[in-house]
Formats: sequence, structure tokens, C-alpha cells
Amino acid sequence: MTADKKRNPWALIPFAVFLILFIGSGIITGDFYKFPVLVAIVIAGAVALAMNRKATFNDKVEIFTKGAGNSNIILMVVIFLLAGAFSEVAKGMGAVDSTVNLALSIIPQNLLMVGVFIIACFISLSMGTSVGTIVALAPIGVGISEQTDITLALSMAAVIGGAMFGDNLSIISDTTIAAVRTQGTKMKDKFKVNFLIVLPAAIITCAILGILTMGEQANISQHSFSWLEILPYIGVLITALAGVNVFLVLSFGIVFAGTIGLVDGSYHFMEFIQKINVGMAGMYEISFLAILIAGMVAVIKHNGGIDYLLFKLTRNIKSKKGAEFSIAALVGLTDLSTANNTISIIITGPLAKDIAEKYKIDPRKSASLLDLFSCCIQGLIPYGAQLLVAAGVAGISPVSILPYSYYPLLIGVFGLLAILTDFPRLSPLEVSGEKNLKIDMAIKNSD
Repeated sequence: MTADKKRNPWALIPFAVFLILFIGSGIITGDFYKFPVLVAIVIAGAVALAMNRKATFNDKVEIFTKGAGNSNIILMVVIFLLAGAFSEVAKGMGAVDSTVNLALSIIPQNLLMVGVFIIACFISLSMGTSVGTIVALAPIGVGISEQTDITLALSMAAVIGGAMFGDNLSIISDTTIAAVRTQGTKMKDKFKVNFLIVLPAAIITCAILGILTMGEQANISQHSFSWLEILPYIGVLITALAGVNVFLVLSFGIVFAGTIGLVDGSYHFMEFIQKINVGMAGMYEISFLAILIAGMVAVIKHNGGIDYLLFKLTRNIKSKKGAEFSIAALVGLTDLSTANNTISIIITGPLAKDIAEKYKIDPRKSASLLDLFSCCIQGLIPYGAQLLVAAGVAGISPVSILPYSYYPLLIGVFGLLAILTDFPRLSPLEVSGEKNLKIDMAIKNSD
């Protein structure tokens, strides 16, 4: 009886308000980024605070601030800021240009689209931003299409696919940070599980692109690059996979990239400091968004909305696989509604964690599912930032890119297969939640 009293569907109204403002404005204006997302969440948060007359306004504000100040949320925000600073400092000292130029210098001329996809994978894995990767590489994709019979839509799809690879896996991607923090797992462990799931999708994408563009060649102009400028990306990736604390990883990356920039003359000291500030400033919106959403969700949970939603989502679940499918569907539908994979993870993360705990889903798997399926949908929606940016650079319709969006579709397919086959296999120790455990990669013997 007590449980029934906690289930209050009306407490979900703030979510509805947010989606109506965000989606409604997009439909009316034709631009899903026209209505500021921070304003939408502030209005929705105000609606949450206005509900539940049984609690005083002061009590509800206290609940809101405690939810917003949750240690996981604040940790997430600090990581966002450090990731933004590293990305901007590394970009400013020439790391992106050198990485692109190095890759272009070694691409076989008969595998141009495969090369573009792989370059995008590495750049996005290093930068942690899919949109930044697309901005950097889309003009190169356009240039290749102009010199060959490769369609612009296919070229842009290869860039977007590679960009979503890193968005899904990079340790400084805001989607990965959000998925890891909301599920209470470690960055390197989530990376390992997620990588095993999407690797076949990346390999098949390369094969498809190679077959479709076989025989096409173009003369790519060679530009200089510096191995020294690429080292910060490599250093951050290695230290992160080695299990170093993410704060230390990003701080090391900022200092390392800044030092190289100071030595080679890319920066004066104050320019270096300004780049850190610019990078952090670029993460302000997503940071405040995470804080405000957390506060709103805390009030909704207090009012019984989360209990109701959890009950509705899990009442027909009979197994762990069913629970994993529900997490995938929840984050996918939210991304369809918000057209932003980070926002969708921040919104659905706490609910996914409740489902994962109830059905004993390893947090590394739940974090991977959140990130994977949000990136799958984000790479397929024509009103998402990724397709809009690429289409804008190429001067084509974002819808025309969809038939060639192999990688985002394939990561969804392999995500579903991972649920159906319980892949990757986790050792009994991992399931019980003990620390410092390894993925059991051994394939079970037939006997």
C-alpha cells in the first residue's frame, strides 16, 4: 500500500513540460536547437517545485539543491570542465591538424572512405566530441567527393560514423562521462565492455565502405604534421586505459599539451591560460544542465514520479535481458525526443541505475548500453546536431545521409546482439560487484 502511494504519474509532468517546450519549439520553428535547453529545463524545474502541496516550498527547494549537489553530479561537472579545457588546449597547439594530416598521409588512395572513417574514429576518440570531429573532417570529405564519383552523402556518413565511434568511447566525451558517473562505474572498465560490443560494427563498416568505393581514387594534398603535437592525445588515451584517475589523466593532458604549445611557440603563457578558460566555458551549458536536471529529478522522485515510471517500465520484465532491453529503449526514446545524447543519458541515467540494481546488471554493461544506444539514435536522427552540421558543410539534406549511415545502425544491431547473447561474458566476481575484476573473454567450451 505504501508503495502504491509513492507511485504518482502526475509527478512526471515536469518531464512532459520539458519535452513539449523542446520538441514543440523544434517542430514550430523547424530548428530543434532554437529554444535554449537551459531555459526549458529551468521552466520544467519550476513546475516540479510548484507541485506537491503537502510539502512546503522550502522543503522542495532543499530536495532540489541536495539532488543538484549530489557528489556524482558535481564530479561529472568537474570532469566536463577538465575535458573541455584539454580538448581546447590540444586543439589550439595543433593536435587536431597534425593528427588529420598524419592520417591523410598514410591513407591508401584506393581506400579513401575507409581512411576517412578511421581518421574520424581516432580524432573523435582523442577530442571527445563528435561535432568537433565533423567540423574538422567534413570539408575533407567534400573535397574527396568533388574529385571522385563518391556521393557527398556517403562521404558525410563516413565522417559521422567515425565521429560517433569516439563520442561513444572517448574517455573525455560528455556522453561517456555521464554514462559512467550515473552508473557508478570506472571509465576504463566501461570502455573495455563498450569497445568489445562496437568493434565488429566498426570492422563491418570499413568493409562496406571499402566495397562501395572500390576503385575510386583522388589526389589528396599532403600537409605537414608533427608527432610531438599528437602525443597529448596518445598520452591521455594510454593513461586512461591504464586506470589512472580521470582527474589526473585530464590534468596531465592539459599540462602536457600546454607545455608542448609553449615550447613550439603555439602559445604564450597567457594564451595557454585563456585556452583553458575557453575550453571550460564551452562546457558551461552541459554542466549547468546536468545540475538542473539532477535537482528536478530529485523533486520528481520525492513526489513519486520515478517510482511510478520504474514500476511501469519493469512490471512486465521477466529477466535480466528484458531489463537491459528496457534501458536501451528508454535512452533511445529519450534521445529521439531531445536530439541530444548527453541530455538523454543524464535524464535516464538514474532510472537505468535503479533498473540495473534491481535486475543485477553489471554497471559497466548498463553504462555501455546507455552510451551505445543514445549514440546509435543520435547518429540516425536528421534533426540531430551531427547530421545537421555535416549536411550544412556539404550543402545537402541531412535525410540524404541516412541511407549510408552504416555505423550508427550497426552499433544498435550489435548492442541488441550483446543483450541477447549476454556479451561480453562477465565473471561471477564482477556480477557480485567486487573491485579490480577482469572481463572473462574465454569462450565457453561446448561441453
